[in-house]
Amino acid sequence: MIGPSEFIGQLFVIALLVVLAIFVIVVIVRAIRIVPQAYAGVVERLGRYHKTLQPGLNILVPFIDRMRPLVDMREQVVSFPPQPVITEDNLVVSIDTVVYFQVTDARAATYEIANYLAAVEQLTTTTLRNVVGGLNLEEALTSRDNINGQLRVVLDEATGKWGIRVNRVELKAIDPPVSIQDSMEKQMRAERDRRAAILTAEGTKQSQILEAEGRRQAEILKAEGDAKAQVLRAQAEAEAIQTVFDAIHKGDPDPKLLAYQYLQTLPKLAEGDSNKMWIIPSELTEALKGIGQGFFSPKGEHRTPPSA
Repeated sequence: MIGPSEFIGQLFVIALLVVLAIFVIVVIVRAIRIVPQAYAGVVERLGRYHKTLQPGLNILVPFIDRMRPLVDMREQVVSFPPQPVITEDNLVVSIDTVVYFQVTDARAATYEIANYLAAVEQLTTTTLRNVVGGLNLEEALTSRDNINGQLRVVLDEATGKWGIRVNRVELKAIDPPVSIQDSMEKQMRAERDRRAAILTAEGTKQSQILEAEGRRQAEILKAEGDAKAQVLRAQAEAEAIQTVFDAIHKGDPDPKLLAYQYLQTLPKLAEGDSNKMWIIPSELTEALKGIGQGFFSPKGEHRTPPSA
């Protein structure tokens, strides 16, 4: 039998072992720190900065070292709400900005600035007002790249001591007042109408030029065709005359046959309604004389007329 005192002693030992095991577990848990990739952990020893933990498994001294919240080392994109900015010509425009930045030094981002995100926002707003304040509305609307470059340089220089690198600054929107927007829309509409009228006039001009050029080319081609046709007709007539002339000379006709052909051609001169009067040429008598000699011999004999 176990007495009451021994039982109490055993309970005390068990409780002590349990407490010791819990203490060991707590020590191990507090000593081991796992930092994810693209993050960094700032460790303080007795309230002072000790070191920066890199991604992976890290060992700390329990109850002496303390790790602050992890710092995101990835590039971050922050869109700030619209900010009213006064231009050089005293117009209030609303500008939305987007900032791309990255923490490069976890220690500086932890100890050099209390809230680096709010600091970047306020610095962007003040720098934007300084830059756009020196530009008129038209320059502000057409010089986004210039404004972005100036903002990035100023922000990068100011945030360098905070362990932050500003990679890019973009103006997401520049909204002028409503009255100015209406005026700009009317101006753009008038410009579009003017360009449309110019293009229409240019098109009409080109169409008329092309039509005139087409007519000129057609007249030229027609004239060239008529000239070629006349040349061909003249050549054909010349060839026909030459052929007839050669045939006559090859046949060697006598004067009687020529006189007979001449008489056959005379009636054709009187053909047509417009021929009211025609003159008998002097050669008719010679033709008749030749015919008479052809039909009658010197002794009065009748002869057969020559064939045509």
